[in-house]
Amino acid sequence: MAENKARKTGSAGRFGARYGRVARRRVKEIEEEMRSATVDGDDVKRLGTGIWRNERTGEVFTGGSYRPQTPGGRQVSRSIRAALSADDEE
Repeated sequence: MAENKARKTGSAGRFGARYGRVARRRVKEIEEEMRSATVDGDDVKRLGTGIWRNERTGEVFTGGSYRPQTPGGRQVSRSIRAALSADDEE
């Protein structure tokens, strides 16, 4: 009698054999990042497309569709922080 080994398919299991392995894996990774998202150490929850809420403070803010902080947004934050610190030195 052969053992039936169940395989965990994750959130992308709903696609079955469609769309290819790489696309399904990428969907799974994006959805895992979305569910365990943090900003400055605080857990955040996605309310809608690009709308996030800080679970601890209740602050609602906008971000990326699937990530609370986008790479472009991080770059802008760094630029602003650098400009402000340059103003403090003068």
